[in-house]
Amino acid sequence: RVALVENIPEGINYSDSAPSHLSLFQGWMNLLNMAEKSVDIVSSQWDLNHSHPSACQGQRLFEKLLELASRNIEIKLVSDILPMESKVLNDLKTKGAEVLYMNMSAYNEGRLQSSFWIVDKQHVYIGSASLDWRSLGQMKELGVIVYNCSCLVLDLQRIFALYSSLRYKNKIPPSWSKRLYGVYDTQNKLTLQLNETKSEAFVSNSPKLFCPKDRVLDIEAIYSVIDDAKQFVYIAVMDYLPIVIDTNAKRYWPYLDGKIREALVLRSIKVRLLISFSRDTDPLTFNFVSSLKAICTEVPSCSLKV
Repeated sequence: RVALVENIPEGINYSDSAPSHLSLFQGWMNLLNMAEKSVDIVSSQWDLNHSHPSACQGQRLFEKLLELASRNIEIKLVSDILPMESKVLNDLKTKGAEVLYMNMSAYNEGRLQSSFWIVDKQHVYIGSASLDWRSLGQMKELGVIVYNCSCLVLDLQRIFALYSSLRYKNKIPPSWSKRLYGVYDTQNKLTLQLNETKSEAFVSNSPKLFCPKDRVLDIEAIYSVIDDAKQFVYIAVMDYLPIVIDTNAKRYWPYLDGKIREALVLRSIKVRLLISFSRDTDPLTFNFVSSLKAICTEVPSCSLKV
């Protein structure tokens, strides 16, 4: 069984006819209420407590995690934030949770952006939201919860184990254990039934440093999805900004932007983009979107909606 979970920012109201999904908060709470043995969480942020009125759900989630820890449920938390730098991590560690710190800056000066849960080695959450009160009140988030799917858990558990193996280490091992190899990939996908619909799945990862044998790189997974599309590709992102910002300059990063253009023009795939807009949106976003729209000018088979 699979369920989409979504957080709609406060103050945004959809029409009554718009599709609705289980709230992210309720989906997470359902998983924690089901937990009998273990909860494994990877998150880029750990800030569930705040005085803002919209932080109440984050506080309730934090209290539930503390309750599980006090009941001797095994809780493992992967973070690139040191426990002493996060009250949430520090308090959970005090209650018995195991906090696994990854020093990402030692590998590639990057940040941990993964976000997934594994509960009782049976149920998983994968999505955009981190354990931050804003993800439960102020931000647009989307994810998926898959229940009773030990095959998918097996693959995701190997990524969790890889992260765990790097705790407090400053370098990547010369070779990865076979127990960390990917189980499924683009050529060998997991076949499963999702709500009575035949589906295929595999789990990807980034950066390349974190991809042992048979683990698909994130960008290759996205390429695979776009290349396999027969009719449409719908994309929801916070920023549509295909540039790399170096210390002293900006340079074009063509890979996904180019793949979208190829799908539009060469294969007549219908593309829909949902992009966040705020006062912090880089003005270059509008240039790139205008450029995409321009390639569809006077091309009847080119269908783009932003």
